Amino acid sequence: MSQKVTVSVIKADVGSVAGHSKPHPKMMRKCEEVLVEGVKSGVINDFYVTRVGDDINLFMTHYKGENHKDVHSLAWTAFQSAAKLAKEMKMYAAGQDILSDAFSGNIRGMGPGAAEVEFTERGAEPMVFFMADKTEPSSYSMPLSRIFMDPFTTTGLVIDPRAHEGFRFEIVDVMDSKKIVMSAPEETYDILSLIGDTTRYAIKRVMSKDKNIGTACVVSTKKLNICAGKYVGKDDPVAVVRCQSGLPAVGEVLQPFMFPALVAGWMRGSHYGAWYPCSVEDSDPTYFDGPPRICALGFQISNGRFQGLEDPDAPLGKKTPVDYFAGSVWDEARRKAVRASIYMRQHGPFMPSILGPEEMEYTTRPAVLGKLKDRMEKID
Repeated sequence: MSQKVTVSVIKADVGSVAGHSKPHPKMMRKCEEVLVEGVKSGVINDFYVTRVGDDINLFMTHYKGENHKDVHSLAWTAFQSAAKLAKEMKMYAAGQDILSDAFSGNIRGMGPGAAEVEFTERGAEPMVFFMADKTEPSSYSMPLSRIFMDPFTTTGLVIDPRAHEGFRFEIVDVMDSKKIVMSAPEETYDILSLIGDTTRYAIKRVMSKDKNIGTACVVSTKKLNICAGKYVGKDDPVAVVRCQSGLPAVGEVLQPFMFPALVAGWMRGSHYGAWYPCSVEDSDPTYFDGPPRICALGFQISNGRFQGLEDPDAPLGKKTPVDYFAGSVWDEARRKAVRASIYMRQHGPFMPSILGPEEMEYTTRPAVLGKLKDRMEKID
C-alpha cells in the first residue's frame, strides 16, 4: 500500500504595507528561505509560498501526517521570522496573528490557521486551494454545501457511482468548541439547518463515503478573536479541496463562487460584503478595506510533491499553480460583488451593513449603554 501524503496549508497575517494590503516581498522571501531549510532537513517534501491580501499562505507536502509537531514548528519559525522583519520595517499590524512567544507543539490556538489533509495518492490527484481575506471560516459553508450536496452544481452526485453515495460532513460549533459528523443526502436538511447559522456553525471537513478516497475537503475553522480573547483580525480561512474521480470535478468546485455571496468581515471585521473572486495579484483590498477576497489555486500532487505549470526540475518553491479566478470569465461575478458591496456600504452604521452585536469585532455599544442607563425610562 502506498504511503499516505499530507498536504498542509498554514496561513498568518504577520504584517503588511500601508494598512491591511499585502506583505512586503522580503517577508515572503524569508518564509521561502525557512521552508527551503525544512526540505533540506527532511521535515517537508515540497512547498509553495503565496498570499491573499495581507495573509501569507504556506503550502507544504510531507509524509508526517496531520498536526505534526515538526511541520507546525517549521511554519511557526517562518512566520516568526517574517514578523521580525515586519517589525524592523515598521509594517502595519506586524506580528498580528502571533498570539504566543513560545511554540507549544502545534499552531492550534496560537494565531495561524491550518487546513491539512492526509490521503493516499490516486492515479491523478488534482487539488484546489482556496484562500480568503477579510472574512471568517463559515463563509465556505454555502459554496461547500453546493459542491458536495447540490446536484444542480455537481452533476457527479447523480452520474458518478462513487459520488452518488454522498458525503459525510464534520460540522463545528466555533463558539463552543464542539463538533458533529452528519451524512448527506439523508441528513441534508438537518445539515443546512445548522450551517445556515454562519455566526456559529461551519463545515470543517468533508469525507467521501468511499473509504478508498477518504477526506475530500478541509477548512481552517479557528476564530482568532476567541483564541486571543480580543479582536486581532478576521480569520481569513483557507480550504483545500481534492477533485475528480469520485469527487466533484474542478469546474463543479469552482462554480459556486460565480455567485458573490455576502460574507462577514470586511472593514474592521464588522461588516457584510460580497466575496470577490480574483487572482492573487488582484487580492489587495482596494475598496473600504475590501471587498472580501477569495482566490483559488490549482496543483497536482505527484509523488508527494506539487506539480504546477513549471518544468518538473524547477528550483524548490518556484512553482506555478493554475490561478483559476484570474480569467475574464469571472468579470461578471466581480462586477456583481462590487455592486453588492457598494449597496451594503450605503447603509453606513445600520444593519445589515454591520454585523449583529454578538459578531461585532469593534463596538462601543456597552460603553454607550452604560453611559445612558440612568436616562433610560420604562414605558408604561
